[in-house]
Amino acid sequence: MAESLALYVHWPFCVSKCPYCDFNSHVRESIDQAAWRDALLADLAHEVALLPGRRLTSIFFGGGTPSLMDPRTVQAVIEAARAAWTPADDLEVTLEANPNSAEAARFADLAAAGVNRISLGLQSFDDAKLAFLGRAHSADEGLAALAAAQAAVARVSFDLIYALPGDDEAGWRRDLDRALGLGTEHLSLYELTIEPGTRFATDVAARRFAPLDAERAAALFEITQARTAEAGLPAYEISNHARPGAESRHNLTYWRYGDYAGIGPGAHGRRLGQRTVRHRKPENFLSAIARNGHGLVEEGALSPDEAAHEALVMGLRLAEGIAPVRNGRALVDEAAVERLVAHGLLWRTDERIGTTEAGRLLLDSILAEIAA
Repeated sequence: MAESLALYVHWPFCVSKCPYCDFNSHVRESIDQAAWRDALLADLAHEVALLPGRRLTSIFFGGGTPSLMDPRTVQAVIEAARAAWTPADDLEVTLEANPNSAEAARFADLAAAGVNRISLGLQSFDDAKLAFLGRAHSADEGLAALAAAQAAVARVSFDLIYALPGDDEAGWRRDLDRALGLGTEHLSLYELTIEPGTRFATDVAARRFAPLDAERAAALFEITQARTAEAGLPAYEISNHARPGAESRHNLTYWRYGDYAGIGPGAHGRRLGQRTVRHRKPENFLSAIARNGHGLVEEGALSPDEAAHEALVMGLRLAEGIAPVRNGRALVDEAAVERLVAHGLLWRTDERIGTTEAGRLLLDSILAEIAA
């Protein structure tokens, strides 16, 4: 069987910049959809030429706000990818979307364009929290958009952010119960983190607000793991929960350290033993396309040590864990693994290692200790 490949497509534009967001997103007064369609197709053609004969398992439109894309652009990229590679019978095509009414009105057109999975950024059921997070939609708009997404495609996921200042266990339990009652088979539940370079980082430094303390945040994380498991949507990755079989196939490619091509401004990729990075600024990306026929700003071979470390970092995020040896190379320090197994932070079978529930709270420290 042909070697599998996933495709990531980055759409860099947003209506506004959320204060917690450190993704590559930009606000522009106008967007030339035809020019961007041509640019993305040219960038895709560059990757296709390097990766002939692959089996395409997933396409993921991320951002930014991909639901701002013209459905004709989405369709053109999907059709070009399907024509260039052999699409899997169950090809997963995900598009991230915001719940604004104007964007939700496009869901049916996006489904007609070939999208079969929508990942919706609800973030909260509370208008005051949405305002704090800088979101442009209301709670009612979010629920209406969820209904529109569920009517348009068979597979829908939505995001919530928790551990905001003032969050408590009772309130988060109510939100979890509400989320679990909305009929989706996948939830992405993210603890608020203060990322460098964001407006929230500036606000925290200026003492405009204080993040929730680590102990209370950990308690909310533990509630999340227990409640979703009880409801039949256990965590298959630290922040992602799904019914068995409803996991994001695209994201599993990342975490299982498979090959993926990344196109569009700021997109990262990993293929043929190389990492790839595209120009982040939209205007620089377009200039590179015109000059070179692709948007690459960086392309380089991954050393065996880098690949081993990246595979370990990704694999330990998964509930299924990771094989401790990859391509004949040990990923872990065996003595450190045994020590952490004895402390109840890792589990081990003959073929795999992984974090326990207690270990997931200490993942960064565990990675630093066990990396070979």
